[in-house]
Amino acid sequence: MYANVVVGTDFSETADKAVAQAAAIAKSFGAQLHIVTAFKPAMASSIAGTSLEAMAYGAATALSEVDSHVAEEVEARLDALEKLYAKDGIEVKTHGLAADPAEALIDVCEDCGADLVVVGNRGMGGVKRFVLGSVPNKISHHSPCSVLIVHTS
Repeated sequence: MYANVVVGTDFSETADKAVAQAAAIAKSFGAQLHIVTAFKPAMASSIAGTSLEAMAYGAATALSEVDSHVAEEVEARLDALEKLYAKDGIEVKTHGLAADPAEALIDVCEDCGADLVVVGNRGMGGVKRFVLGSVPNKISHHSPCSVLIVHTS
């Protein structure tokens, strides 16, 4: 029934619950698990292109180094997740993308022909409990496949 399961993570404790659920589903169906995280680059190029003062003080170089460090950290954390779930016999592919989280998840779903995308509900309480977080909300409306929203709080 499921050949490709996609799940998003921001490496938080609540996201870990969604990843664990997605991994269990992937294992049960012998599906490939796609773990996706998205991060926003510091946009060094746009700052450098619009601010001579920033360029004079080396801000463009500093922002570029920050982007590089963030990308390396993301890659290391994704590698750790891949190894963790691969030990359990799950075929895992990771995706670290410099993009909007919802758009990154939808893009990966489209690219891999996902059958299911798993997202957390973001653990809202009080009045906000009736409002889904922005990423799960966007995914639920625009996903090209079935959506599982995991209760993560």
